[in-house]
Amino acid sequence: MSTVSPLNTGTPLDVEAIRKDFPALSRLVRNDKPLVYLDSGATSQKPRQVLDAEREFYERHNGAAHRGSHLLSEEGTEIYEGARAKVAGFLGADENEVVFTKAATESVNLVAYALTSSVKPGDEILISEIEHHANLVPWQQLAERTGATLKWFKALPDGRIDVDPSLITGRTKIVAVTGQSNVTGVITPLAEITRLAHEAGALVLADGAQLVPHHPVDVKALDVDFLVFSGHKMLGPLGLGVLYGKYDKLDALPPFLTGGDMIEVVRMEGSTFQPPPMRFETGVPPAPEAAGLGAAIDYLTGLGMDNVAAHEESLTAHALDALREIKGVRILGPDTTADRGGAVAFEVDGVHPHDVGQVLDELGVAVRTGHHCAWPLHRVLGVQASTRATFYVYNTHEEVDALAEGIRYAQRFFGVLCSSNLCTRRSSWTTTGTRTTRGCGIRSTPRCITSTRRAAMR
Repeated sequence: MSTVSPLNTGTPLDVEAIRKDFPALSRLVRNDKPLVYLDSGATSQKPRQVLDAEREFYERHNGAAHRGSHLLSEEGTEIYEGARAKVAGFLGADENEVVFTKAATESVNLVAYALTSSVKPGDEILISEIEHHANLVPWQQLAERTGATLKWFKALPDGRIDVDPSLITGRTKIVAVTGQSNVTGVITPLAEITRLAHEAGALVLADGAQLVPHHPVDVKALDVDFLVFSGHKMLGPLGLGVLYGKYDKLDALPPFLTGGDMIEVVRMEGSTFQPPPMRFETGVPPAPEAAGLGAAIDYLTGLGMDNVAAHEESLTAHALDALREIKGVRILGPDTTADRGGAVAFEVDGVHPHDVGQVLDELGVAVRTGHHCAWPLHRVLGVQASTRATFYVYNTHEEVDALAEGIRYAQRFFGVLCSSNLCTRRSSWTTTGTRTTRGCGIRSTPRCITSTRRAAMR
């Protein structure tokens, strides 16, 4: 069963009009090349509407939300709580089921720490091999704190999850899985996993960091107990994440961080705490960031999430076709767009991913290189690292072609397809981090990459 609803392609996105809303996309980068931004899986670019919302807060409404009775504070509170309402509507949730955090990572940690007192030795925590470290390490730590056993769904050779029902038992306390892999774009069968977990009496947390920005998500239909994501990956500002939780599940959790605003009554002998979501939001609320996230949700809603997903599927299909035609390139993950999001990771035979990324960067093409905070998955796929392109609403098919041509250039640059026995480009690095000349006489750009090479050898 798919995680997301079938696409209603509706109206194709007017990408040229969309791109005019994003100031960063008009700049020139290295060698005066136009920016081709293919790293939205790490963080998305921000439209003017989001930048304006944050700027307007600081210029006109800069009061501490929930902290005063004067007009600016009241306006700040209205904006902050208005953003919560927009997030709830975007997910199909109730407003009191939306908690603001600093990031998806903090949201996972909140749940993992809050469950500490309810997880005992002999209990089981179930994750998968395709998780981002943010949805892996917190559960390792919970297991260490409590004596519980950490188990995981295995990853198949194409990066999909092998959903083995026998791993979910009466001892399973929580199942925590990604909604979409940040490496291969694999969309996991969340609804099926949730059904199996609930039948065994287990909770379910979905890491939606790569899912929520790109697909229509209805938390009621998915029936997950918790869902986490970050605003900065969906056109919003850095520094604001979301934890969705069914109200009764949130209400059963103790506070994660304590201090001002989340309290009910404070005496020297002890304190009581507010109900969710305020119980989990201590300190002065990040109202400017909430204003930006609210504007981002308005922007995406205006585009239509079905249309967003359809556009990315078209770009991904184009990228899979284009990379498949390049000799020496291996695509990691599924070879089709079926239950696959807009992330395409690959390796280039004979060229380290960091070197591929550097050459692409010199051409103005921004991609991600490394293990993408998903080391276990890379081991399953048989690689130490990869190069990854991720697409979003502002990307074009011409940019996909630029990626493919950049990969071909990198192959020529490093001579991996050269038939000459004199070609030594693959091993021409010196100890000082500069390149020597290969036999065919082509010299590299004189840019020092010592730090890149160090990272590549880790």
